[in-house]
Amino acid sequence: PEVELSYMYVDNAAMQLVKDPSQFDVIVTNNIFGDIISDEASMITGSIGMLPSASVRGDDFGMYEPIHGSAPDIAGQNVGMDIANPLATILSVAMMLRYSFKLEEEAKAIETAVTNVLNAGYRTKDIYNGVGEVVGTKEMGDLIAKEI
Repeated sequence: PEVELSYMYVDNAAMQLVKDPSQFDVIVTNNIFGDIISDEASMITGSIGMLPSASVRGDDFGMYEPIHGSAPDIAGQNVGMDIANPLATILSVAMMLRYSFKLEEEAKAIETAVTNVLNAGYRTKDIYNGVGEVVGTKEMGDLIAKEI
């Protein structure tokens, strides 16, 4: 009931997403349009490694994953540090806690931890902009766990 429903053609939705992404909390679409829209949204956030996703049935059963899937093209590239951004996966867990398990407090704890770590200046390689400290996959996960 807290979600306002409006219908858009996918081309308009793509334009609106670029124009004012804050107008969207939830976007429901079929798989092919969802893939396109989510990739576009990932560039607004700075990286495909930042966006969680959910496919949820009416009974709250869901599948939760980062929009990039398992990212096999960068898995195991440990040259001093792994380069995969774990934040979308971590935020997908927050979505699972909220939507399938109705654990709002726990979901918010994860989201707050991610925000605090980012606000402290830690970045994975994909979102590093010359400011802050670059950390690897494991280190980012450890920072989030410690913050929780």
